[in-house]
Amino acid sequence: MAETLTLARPYARAAFEFALAGHGLDSWSGKLALLAGLMLEPTVRSACRSPATLPQRRAEILLELTGDGADEGMRNFVHLLSSNGRLALLPEIHEVFERLRAEHEQAVQVRAVSAYPLTPAQLETLREKLEARLNRKVHIEADVDSQLIGGVLIHAGDKVIDGTIRGRLGRLAETILN
Repeated sequence: MAETLTLARPYARAAFEFALAGHGLDSWSGKLALLAGLMLEPTVRSACRSPATLPQRRAEILLELTGDGADEGMRNFVHLLSSNGRLALLPEIHEVFERLRAEHEQAVQVRAVSAYPLTPAQLETLREKLEARLNRKVHIEADVDSQLIGGVLIHAGDKVIDGTIRGRLGRLAETILN
């Protein structure tokens, strides 16, 4: 995984800089998401890996599956990836591209896991508090884990904020035992 991210990083950075230079971050983000999703499909992946298929044709197969959504910049990017044998890196390229975009926009994707579904008001309060704490714009993806007793477990990038009752009990037990 680390090796694929290392290989994907220069392509993602080039795509990001191209998109940032006036070619549309939203547009490139959506197109890369579509291409990454296509590469996760086993039939598409095998067609794009087949040694019997020329790199030019591999790129065209993938671009045909996107419909009319690929402009000249995206077409050139896909052809470059194909000629370098890097089409399989599209999911990782998209992942790195999104990280670069979030960093540029001072935003972070947060996953909040709670024992019960959070109300819109609770999500808004949580978003406001996290924005103040993280000093970034926050996008929350809420999940439910019925095994939690209560509270919220928050994953924000590489940070984990454990506000669950289970986590508090664990910290209390650790304090008592030490």
